[in-house]
Amino acid sequence: MKSEGTKNKFKEFFATSWAIDNKTSVYVLTLFIVLIGMVSYSTIPKEQFPEIVIPTILVSTPYPGTSPTDMENLVTRPIEKQIKSLAGVKKVTSNSLQDFSSIVVEFNTDVIPAEAKQKVKDAVDKARTDLPNNLPMEPNVMDIDFSEIPIMYINISGQYDLNKLKKYADRLQDKIEGLKEITRVDIVGALEREIQINVDMYKMQASSVSFRDIESAVAYENMTISGGSIPIGNMRRSIRVVGQFANPEIIKNIVIKSGSGALVYLKDIAEIKDGFKEQENFSRFNGLNVINLSIIKKSGQNLIDASDKIKEILKDEKKAKAYPPDMKVDLSGDSSRYTRNTLEELNNTILIGFLLVILVLMFFMGFTNAFFVGLSVPLSMCVAYMIMPGLGFTMNMIVMFGFIFALGIIVDDAIVVIENTHRIHRTEPNIILAAKNAAGEVFLPILSGTLTTLAPFFPLAFWPGIVGKFLHFMPVTLIVTLFASLFVAYIINPVFAVSFMKHEYDDKVEKPKTKFIRNFGIVTLVIAIIAFVAGFKGITSFVIFIFLLYLLFQFVNK
Repeated sequence: MKSEGTKNKFKEFFATSWAIDNKTSVYVLTLFIVLIGMVSYSTIPKEQFPEIVIPTILVSTPYPGTSPTDMENLVTRPIEKQIKSLAGVKKVTSNSLQDFSSIVVEFNTDVIPAEAKQKVKDAVDKARTDLPNNLPMEPNVMDIDFSEIPIMYINISGQYDLNKLKKYADRLQDKIEGLKEITRVDIVGALEREIQINVDMYKMQASSVSFRDIESAVAYENMTISGGSIPIGNMRRSIRVVGQFANPEIIKNIVIKSGSGALVYLKDIAEIKDGFKEQENFSRFNGLNVINLSIIKKSGQNLIDASDKIKEILKDEKKAKAYPPDMKVDLSGDSSRYTRNTLEELNNTILIGFLLVILVLMFFMGFTNAFFVGLSVPLSMCVAYMIMPGLGFTMNMIVMFGFIFALGIIVDDAIVVIENTHRIHRTEPNIILAAKNAAGEVFLPILSGTLTTLAPFFPLAFWPGIVGKFLHFMPVTLIVTLFASLFVAYIINPVFAVSFMKHEYDDKVEKPKTKFIRNFGIVTLVIAIIAFVAGFKGITSFVIFIFLLYLLFQFVNK
């Protein structure tokens, strides 16, 4: 039979003991975690959904004068044969049309897009010996980036011609492309300037001038060339001869040497017209022809920040009166609106879930212990926010769902540590020894329980394919958050218990039920005021309702 001394052997966990012996350092660490976590959350890119990179390569080959059947046999099949032998290819789709062949190659998601493009280029090079020798150009290999979807459209309209509207569109394009969050801005529906040289065939033949003569004369006149350098004092300055056309009138006076040796002005055999290219794309908004700016965000950048900066640019332009007051600038397709709404709703859901967790803990553990345990939720999330940028995560719907799933599990470790401390403190008056012993007793059970909870999520984190890439963020968020809860439960919660825990049997006068209700009412009122000031009216009403429900529960149980 075991002796009484062996039965009551003192256990402790070294990390918890160190934290209790260095309480000041732990409080500083907690403050540091909260501040860094809040900064990390504000800087983490916000998105509606996670960006999933699907390596997709397009091989396009023009071959004028070839039927679809010949395109299939002569061009498409030889290239397909080499591409299908590549490792990591998931799907190959081809189309053979009149004069044109296109092949779309989709790789597995574990292949790097740059490597996929190089593999396809190498395969096309191998197939080159089997392709026709008279191809007008080499097969074009380009990657398709599905993340380059416009995040916003700016529509410019008014009682002005498209040329004047395009000037303001160009001004906006330059300003928006200067933002670090933006890749590029595409202008749709605008006219592109074109200088036309409409040659009179009869005058050209009478002057013995060919099209090649006209092309060469215009090309050589429209050049800026280096003129060497000259010494000026102790320096040498470079000289250049500027010959680029400033206006169409200069083109008219170009002198062309004819085949007979005569000199002919270009204006004598051709009409020079300052016009526009034939319009190939059109944009309409609210039934009107407009110039559209399609804004494309850089991968991994903050969508909400990009949207706010673009709107700020439009406000500044309006204040500066950079365009006429009757010119309309409208926004459409603002995807940040849905992202903002989704994140706000999920944040509200997390806050409501946190309040419900605190409320449930108060019913069973009392206000003080519930407060210790409840602190593990925001602290664990702050730790997770600090780690997420290193993992390359963005704040999106899947990550937020992961936090929501983790809400009720985070507090499990803290509940066991605090309750065991509360139990041992009944027989051990020294709260420091009680906290150390409590953490040591439950270390292995808590660790094993957390690992068994996380065990099903580890395989899910390595789920292959597009669906696996999409859902990868949820299990990783759960794993990081629950490991953070272990850290909080063993390092921070015991320090709080040592500093503030009072056993209900120590002083019955200091912990009557009325005082507990008053403390709960003060905390709830503070939460309601914060939610009201922050604009969360729904949360304000919910918190007040929970407080009234709790008062009713206390009244019934008197």
